[in-house]
Amino acid sequence: MSSTLELAKALISRPSISPEDGHCQALLGERLAALGFTLEPMPFGEVTNTWARKGNAEPVLCFAGHTDVVPPGDLQQWDSDPFTPEIRDARLYGRGAADMKGSLAAMITACEQFLEENPDHSGSIAFLITSDEESIAVDGTKKVMQALEARNEKIDFCIVGEPSSSETLGDMVRVGRRGSLNGILTVHGVEGHVAYPDLARNPVHAFLPALSELSTQAWDQGNTYFPPTSFQISNIHAGEGTNNVIPGEMSALFNFRFSPEVTADKLKERTEDIFNRHYDNYTLDWQLSGNPFITEKGVLTNAVSDAIKTVTGLETELSTGGGTSDGRFIAPTGTQVVEVGPVNKSIHKINEHVLVDDLDRLSAIYQSILAQLLSR
Repeated sequence: MSSTLELAKALISRPSISPEDGHCQALLGERLAALGFTLEPMPFGEVTNTWARKGNAEPVLCFAGHTDVVPPGDLQQWDSDPFTPEIRDARLYGRGAADMKGSLAAMITACEQFLEENPDHSGSIAFLITSDEESIAVDGTKKVMQALEARNEKIDFCIVGEPSSSETLGDMVRVGRRGSLNGILTVHGVEGHVAYPDLARNPVHAFLPALSELSTQAWDQGNTYFPPTSFQISNIHAGEGTNNVIPGEMSALFNFRFSPEVTADKLKERTEDIFNRHYDNYTLDWQLSGNPFITEKGVLTNAVSDAIKTVTGLETELSTGGGTSDGRFIAPTGTQVVEVGPVNKSIHKINEHVLVDDLDRLSAIYQSILAQLLSR
């Protein structure tokens, strides 16, 4: 059994449903301390965070990842216990195998091999590990980055271990992410009997034109790196399920995934202008999950592309697709950020898995990136 596979199995066997860490970071910390890393626990609230660093020189190459996982769902639908790692058909099954305990294991073994071969490397290696990525992401990477910024400790290059690959390991990496803005809408009407609409005010009827207009808006045209901004309604609710009562309120949840061609403030302004033209009695709360970021082609993207080409033979695609990641908290400090990880087809699903061979190949990719950026 390879050391990467062995470590991945050990991590999966420690249940760590967000924001729990399940003592995963203690295990990773032992391996890092043995390599000469200085460990700095940074707990915030109920979240376990670790900042680990080896060296004081620049540049600083940081591996970022999370030990928390999403709930496994219906255990009866799993072919094996989600927290008892099992190998079947050359795949490692278990919650977190792909997202992202496999990546964390590969990061550790890549560092072990690199440091054995390059004890006098240039620069510094760091790890930023959190247990608050799959949850509300308030007390994890966001808080750690704030603490590092407060003491002017900078990261030059960051590899986030999110499962970035689409069909096969290395076919795609993420060099940026769209922004995410959520709207929580409550439309106030007047409840009444459906037979007497003149005595009521139906919030659904009143607000549908506004929602329809929102869904057909062109918010921007995107750019070279990003598709146009999109608007999606994710939930609408009104009434209590009876067929003879006009509801007194309607609630709706919606989301913008936006490019850098528009700001969150501009989206808010345009949305509220549309609402105000159609209806006056509503409340609207906004939640900004993160602004868009991009790492343009340069030192880090070249190193990542070269590493993937060397290990897999593939020409990787540089993408900004997908959801959000903790990269949104790291990139604004001026750090070059690229997400490099395993295939994402099974993440957050029943029977989550990763190809066993991909774990060692991912470790080799990480090691090659280290060699390109920090070898003397």
